[in-house]
Amino acid sequence: MRILVVCGAGASSTFVAQRVRHAAQARGLDITATAGTEQSLPIDLDAADIVLVGPQLIPKLDRITEAAAARGTRVILMPADIFRDLDGSRTLALITAPAPTTPRSSTDIPSTERTSS
Repeated sequence: MRILVVCGAGASSTFVAQRVRHAAQARGLDITATAGTEQSLPIDLDAADIVLVGPQLIPKLDRITEAAAARGTRVILMPADIFRDLDGSRTLALITAPAPTTPRSSTDIPSTERTSS
């Protein structure tokens, strides 16, 4: 599975991509993850099965989703707290979870924050 992590300038996506690669490797999963930017998206989409979109790109999510759908690529909006996922496990869970049957609104942003019981 090929994952493209996209944010505005590419800095935070680089960290997320690195962490998810390590988490996938630790679980023995055949997943590659690369970082990209909004500007490189038209080129990078052709080499991705899933695009993880940074929360700072919410205003452009519909356009990104449209472009990805034309290529059969799944889009996952990362929650705002994803950058605290230091070992990549929560990000990996987003990738490996089944695709939702109904599309999410760009305002419906899940949190990966762990709640205490």
